[in-house]
Amino acid sequence: MVRLGFIIGFIALLGALLSGLAAYRVHDQELALDRIALARAIDVHASLVQDRLTERELLARVASGLFRAPSVIKPNMLEPLRSAIYAFKTDFVVAGWIARLKPDEIAAAQTAIKSAGFPKPEIRDYSDKPIDPASLTQPIDVLMDLEPRSDETRALPGRSYDQDPVRSAMLARARIEKRSVASDPVPLLRRNGPIGIIVAAPVVPEGAAEPVGFITFSYELASLMLTNDDLSLFAVALRDPRTDGGELVANDQGLVSTRSAGGPTPSATRTVSFGGRDWQLGYYAKTNSARRAEQTSIIVAAIGLAITAMVCGLFGYVAYNNLRLSREIQVRIGFERRLTAVIDELNHRVKNILAVIQSIVTRTLRHGSDIDVARELLIGRIHAMSNVVSLLSESQWQGVKLKGLFEARAIPHADRIAVTGPDIAVSARAAQSLSLLFFELASHSDEGLSLVGKHPHITANWTVTGEPGDEIFHFRWEEFNTSEATRRADSDFGLILLDRVAPEALGGTAKRYFTEISYVYELTAPMETVVDMTERDRTDKISAPVRSTR
Repeated sequence: MVRLGFIIGFIALLGALLSGLAAYRVHDQELALDRIALARAIDVHASLVQDRLTERELLARVASGLFRAPSVIKPNMLEPLRSAIYAFKTDFVVAGWIARLKPDEIAAAQTAIKSAGFPKPEIRDYSDKPIDPASLTQPIDVLMDLEPRSDETRALPGRSYDQDPVRSAMLARARIEKRSVASDPVPLLRRNGPIGIIVAAPVVPEGAAEPVGFITFSYELASLMLTNDDLSLFAVALRDPRTDGGELVANDQGLVSTRSAGGPTPSATRTVSFGGRDWQLGYYAKTNSARRAEQTSIIVAAIGLAITAMVCGLFGYVAYNNLRLSREIQVRIGFERRLTAVIDELNHRVKNILAVIQSIVTRTLRHGSDIDVARELLIGRIHAMSNVVSLLSESQWQGVKLKGLFEARAIPHADRIAVTGPDIAVSARAAQSLSLLFFELASHSDEGLSLVGKHPHITANWTVTGEPGDEIFHFRWEEFNTSEATRRADSDFGLILLDRVAPEALGGTAKRYFTEISYVYELTAPMETVVDMTERDRTDKISAPVRSTR
């Protein structure tokens, strides 16, 4: 017995060391995979942002290159470009023509705006106050035409941008550098409008030294770079170039707001070029990779220790039987026959159980699954296996009563399941498959629906039909008052179990479907595979007491 205890202790120590090593490896792999996935997603997003910004600058350059202006004061200068700018399919808010008017052109510009039907033809400053042409000594930049024309935008032509600090700075840079220039983030259309960016491209006639105006396109900031998807691995913010400690962020509805950058440090930053300057994007990871890796490693370690305990228990059981049977010298021949049969059968049982547990763990803890949901499903599935093993152990592996598989300790919502059918005893192999099958069906039933009248919410019934020797087992599971829209979808492991594993294990077929008032799962199999008399006969022989030869 001392030697047996030493061996079991050594196996337990070895199992604990292997479980710890596996948990350590899983922790490192999960952490590395999460970091690689986050970095790859950030690089893809930054590349897409840069492509979007480059497309917007290209549109402004192409539009200014296509522009031919015989007169800068016409209010329909964008007419030849309307089809072209819409062909780019960019999500611009407003496209505009800003003319650089001399003081002696103010009156003609007002007349042209009025003739075009715009409601405010007066040339006015950015605060909508009329401008006195006599007070002007330099050309001013005035919006003469825009697209699209709506109730909100028709009041904008005639407005000068010289007094607006953001727009005037953008136009001055474009005039001096003679290339497309982007503005700082600024409210569009109105003072409390959506925050966005304006791109201005100067229009310089052939042979001229100064631009006669500018083609402008405005874009909402959220559509360019800030929209945060619920399913993304990160949240993204734009560092405000006007302040040292501010960031621009967008919510799920695309509304951009400013926040202080004094919070957590971004997981990564990327720089994109736009309008002749660099913009910095800050990426904040939504999930804690280290915590997720720790949780996964703890689960792996717990599974390893549980398997080690099972192996030690089984080894101790087999070793104890060997010691006990070795003392029965008078029945040596019977002892050797029984020992061989017991070892073979136990090996078969252990391999079967470990293979099922390995499949459950692999399918449940697949990469990318939600750790909380996976933990609950894993515990439930192993509990269902443990329950059927307990029932089989109580019956010495000679089968389990089918109604016993619906006990509350292994089946969720067992109190809501109405079970009907003949009280047949199924084989060990069938019991394992049916126990997992019943757990998957019950764990995905809708808990929120109540009973209707005297009818239960869930029914499980089975029948046996046919002549002796060709009997057929029919099982039907039906969940009332549910539909495809309300019932929680089956997991990948559940679908495989329902559609393939359970039917193949019983040599039958299965189908699942929705009716107008319920969800139905049906399983049909030969009774000879459900009962498996050969397995029961074999178990009876090896469990029979050995008679003395004397």
